[in-house]
Amino acid sequence: MTSKQRLLAALERKTPDRLPATTHHVMDYFLEQYLGGVSSREFFARFGLDPILWVDAYKPDKSRGYFFDPAHTERKPLSGHRISSPEWRVQATEIPHPEYRTVRYDFVTPQKTLTMVLQTSGYTSWVTERAVKEKKDIDVIGEFATAPLCDVDEVNRLAGEYGERGLIRGAVCSFDVYGQPGCWQDAACLYGIEKLILATYDDPGWVHAFLKILYERKKAYIRSMKGARFDLIEHGGGDASSTVISPRLLAEFVAPYDGRLIALAHEAGQRVVYHTCGGMMPILENIAAMKPDAMETFTPPAMGGDANLREAKKRIGDKVCMIGGFDQFHFFTGCTPEETRREVRRCFEEAGSGGGFILSPSDHFFDAQIELLQAFADEAHRCIY
Repeated sequence: MTSKQRLLAALERKTPDRLPATTHHVMDYFLEQYLGGVSSREFFARFGLDPILWVDAYKPDKSRGYFFDPAHTERKPLSGHRISSPEWRVQATEIPHPEYRTVRYDFVTPQKTLTMVLQTSGYTSWVTERAVKEKKDIDVIGEFATAPLCDVDEVNRLAGEYGERGLIRGAVCSFDVYGQPGCWQDAACLYGIEKLILATYDDPGWVHAFLKILYERKKAYIRSMKGARFDLIEHGGGDASSTVISPRLLAEFVAPYDGRLIALAHEAGQRVVYHTCGGMMPILENIAAMKPDAMETFTPPAMGGDANLREAKKRIGDKVCMIGGFDQFHFFTGCTPEETRREVRRCFEEAGSGGGFILSPSDHFFDAQIELLQAFADEAHRCIY
């Protein structure tokens, strides 16, 4: 099989020729620090892993007066080209800081200017000031925030160019500057997860109103994806994991919105993977009931998750493809190649039966020993069906 055929077979819960093995995003930090700045395509070719090409092709809805933000020149993977309007502009201002790059983003509207502050290290970025500071701020987002459309022609051009190399993967659009695909996850980025959880008790009606606003923006994007040759789009986020919220909160505040978006994605002809980087075991069936095509990341206990691959396979393996399960923290650094190979074999033996499993680190990795990465890939090649 080609890599694309192998990965698609697993996504369709069929049996491929061997265990598909890939990774989530290939982080720029790793490519620069360990491989001299090669591209992600070169990374996959070097190690013999099954490639994924992430595509973020946005376009403005010109019928609503939207246009590409001319100031958005510093784009990052999966950020998309930001969409502006006469009533929604984003302005970035550098703030001096002794250690981290710090940027304040102003969301300028006729009613009010919202502000968000991000800091960035060599590894990643994080929010230090949330955009939603008071409850009425969500009304500003609801009235003025733009929603991108999918540039189907560009997605299809890239898919045609990539051919059989591997999967074309995208994501449900997130909020401008900093956000994630799931409605609950996006709200957590904008308001803060602790405050959001408390609000579900203190003012659940406001939380539902907030989630509905974010849902409508994502719905517009998903509906525009019809005809786009994505192989898989990402939804969800770690703040919906069982190590962050209870199954009751998931059922009341996450599933009603994210589940409907999955159904809309299916109507648009797209496969969906639901991303939950954290605890999953108490909510496996809850997530599967939203009917995604795949679930990730099955983070093992040694990395702060709770995944038991063997049990998960028994409970949901007939409903979804499982992606992840590999402990990249303990088996990409500080061990022998033989130990890395045993971890690969463990994942295969626990979740690989009958197909429907893609081996992957449970989310990102930044540091890795080259010989251990090679052992990871080589052992997956030996896991034959």
